[in-house]
Amino acid sequence: MLNFIIAMAVIFGLMLAWIYIQQIAREYAAKHPEFGAMKEEGLGCGKNCGCKGGVCEK
Repeated sequence: MLNFIIAMAVIFGLMLAWIYIQQIAREYAAKHPEFGAMKEEGLGCGKNCGCKGGVCEK
């Protein structure tokens, strides 16, 4: 049971750390626009209509 609680705490801590790192990256990107926009998770090629000549319907 102790192992289960430790595993849950570690996973929760890693999730919070990842959210914190993303926030820091967004703030850095806002302060340094010369590097371009921050690449968000899951918005790579195939996730939007701007990839491979796709056309968005609006």
